[in-house]
Amino acid sequence: MVAVMASSVLLGETLTQILIPAAALVGIGFALLQWFLVSKVKVSPELDGVTNNGYSDRLIEDEEENVDAADVITKCADIQTAISVGATSFLFTEYKYLGYFMSIFGVIIFLFLGSVKGFSTQSEACTYNPSKLCKPALANAVFSTVAFWLGALTSVLSGFLGMKIATFANARTTLEARKGVGKAFIIAFRSGAVMGFLLAANGLLVLYISINLFRLYYGDDWEGLYESITGYGLGGSSMALFGRVGGGIYTKAADVGADLVGKVERNIPEDDPRNPAVIADNVGDNVGDIAGMGSDLFGSYAESTCAALFVASISSFGTSHDYSAMSYPLIISSMGIVVCLITTLFATDIFEIKNVSEIEPSLKRQLLISTVLMTVGIAAVSLVSLPSEFTLFNFGTTKTVKNWYLFFCVSIGLWAGLAIGYTTEYYTSNAYSPVQDVADSCRTGAATNVIFGLALGYKSVIIPIFAIAIAIYVSFSLAAMYGIAVAALGMLSTIATGLAIDAYGPISDNAGGIAEMAGMSHKIRDRTDALDAAGNTTAAIGKGFAIGSAALVSLALFGAFVSRAGIEAVDVLTPKVFIGLIVGAMLPYWFSAMTMKSVGSAALKMVEEVRRQFNSIPGLMEGRAKPDYATCVKISTDASLKEMVPPGALVMLTPLIAGTFFGVETLAGVLAGSLVSGVQVAISASNTGGAWDNAKKYIEAGRSDHARSLGPKGSDPHKAAVIGDTIGDPLKDTSGPSLNILIKLMAVESLVFAPFFAAHGGILFKWL
Repeated sequence: MVAVMASSVLLGETLTQILIPAAALVGIGFALLQWFLVSKVKVSPELDGVTNNGYSDRLIEDEEENVDAADVITKCADIQTAISVGATSFLFTEYKYLGYFMSIFGVIIFLFLGSVKGFSTQSEACTYNPSKLCKPALANAVFSTVAFWLGALTSVLSGFLGMKIATFANARTTLEARKGVGKAFIIAFRSGAVMGFLLAANGLLVLYISINLFRLYYGDDWEGLYESITGYGLGGSSMALFGRVGGGIYTKAADVGADLVGKVERNIPEDDPRNPAVIADNVGDNVGDIAGMGSDLFGSYAESTCAALFVASISSFGTSHDYSAMSYPLIISSMGIVVCLITTLFATDIFEIKNVSEIEPSLKRQLLISTVLMTVGIAAVSLVSLPSEFTLFNFGTTKTVKNWYLFFCVSIGLWAGLAIGYTTEYYTSNAYSPVQDVADSCRTGAATNVIFGLALGYKSVIIPIFAIAIAIYVSFSLAAMYGIAVAALGMLSTIATGLAIDAYGPISDNAGGIAEMAGMSHKIRDRTDALDAAGNTTAAIGKGFAIGSAALVSLALFGAFVSRAGIEAVDVLTPKVFIGLIVGAMLPYWFSAMTMKSVGSAALKMVEEVRRQFNSIPGLMEGRAKPDYATCVKISTDASLKEMVPPGALVMLTPLIAGTFFGVETLAGVLAGSLVSGVQVAISASNTGGAWDNAKKYIEAGRSDHARSLGPKGSDPHKAAVIGDTIGDPLKDTSGPSLNILIKLMAVESLVFAPFFAAHGGILFKWL
């Protein structure tokens, strides 16, 4: 391979080695500062004394006259503890089983990759530069396994830390709501920022340390080094799959059971303490929407970085051992942490939220500010870390590229993410006509609500797909597969802000539940509902980013797989490829069927249990007796741990079966089919569910004449909206978000196992 390096980079290796970990440590430090500021709100009445969290009684705007402040704080603390204990218990149980999976799958990686050359310890000719010797295949097996375990542990840590932060902040957000919606918003957003910055910084730091430790063995063999690093992305996404599916089944089983019996049958408010499923519902917000989502976005970040590093290692960056240019994806992520830090200050310190109508614009402003600042940051990074001209690997040939080409590749990914985010917001926010039309359709019952909601979801796919298509065309034209990989990284470069916005939603949702259960005033519940409604929209935006980036990441990984497997061209007219294509397109539907059925089965048990308690516990409806929360928590826990296995097995085993028995060409078809099909299904499912949820909240809030004409709570249109919301729950929080993991996980798994598939795959076709 010819290496063209027109000029040396401005950023040397020493400075690069300092800046990357420095940015990660700044991110961790900023997260700890935000946590400290959140912790200043006390949730213990003995510390609170007579001053109500340091504020005199006259500054607490609207506690009802007969409410005892100390009693309210005690109730909030008790509820917070119950939610935290439930979430921690579930995650520890889930992670115990995932520990077994990590051990077994790590051994599978080692055996498959080690057998490529018969577990030889002899050096061999490099795959892409045969004139040089590279480390043995056995080394790739060992280091890929270690990278897999590191990625899995980082993913688990990301999810667990997010859950602990969310359960730490939920009651504090509730208590701050007594002082005004602005105070509550800041606590919820700061808490989300803790999670966002910890995840972004930890992911970057662990990957940076791993690369430098692996270099001690690999030395100048960068091809082998970065091929083994792809295991990091596989570990991250495999944990994310089980976290998303398991957490999604947990939270939606509880949510559906609580809503159907509590709101529709018994006509009691959401999060009413009389509802036996209410604690399980609030625990679910943390294990599904927080821990699962954290692992999911970490997986996307890890895979996009690994895909870019792998392609770069077989390009002139790798062959000339230009560490600064090679580290371009890591430097982009480092710049993202700094940009997101500045952006966060706009929400917490510069612009103050004074009323409910300012919440959603403030969150949208975060997206725009981070995107604009990051564009400037990308230009700076591209100028100082890349040579003015270089070559990139392009399916067996080389492509000459200028550094400003990569600026456009990363930027178009970044701005495509913003377009997807704003489109998602338009289709899922009750401030705009699509959701209001869905709400209006509830006049004639649940059936028309479902029809309108499905139509909205299908229509919402159009603009995101065009945005992804444009990003793919431009980035590939400028910089081949490396361009697509860094475009995906661009979409995720502001991951700290995206996660802060995303985590804010479940924290606000929990805060509303705690306010209801603690018996706080309706005015405070209205404030937490307003925070929650904005959070539903931002959660949908977060899922849009995750799905959009997954499409780009999967395509980049697909290109890397095709290169590593030695496939000259993927011809859809070839029978081997076409059968893979059509089966791959079916997989998202099979996977969705499994997850939807799992939620339905678990919800059925939950509904029966909630009904049983209402019918058999004397005085429960009157508030004189306490429900048995623990049984409902156990139903969700058992169902999620049992039901997450089949969908997970489908995703993890499909590439192994397709590659081993049918060969690399059929597997390439499977990956292409699942990518094209999965993106559409994921976007429509997530947006349909989000729209149904906010249509219900639009009726409940009653802030316009139109909304009031559909309400109040308990009216027929409201009951129809609740049914739509219930149908949408597994779509937006289980199947939809899990599909983006399906498409990228199968791609990264195929890349990791590509040497084995290329050497020994296609057993059936060899016999025929």
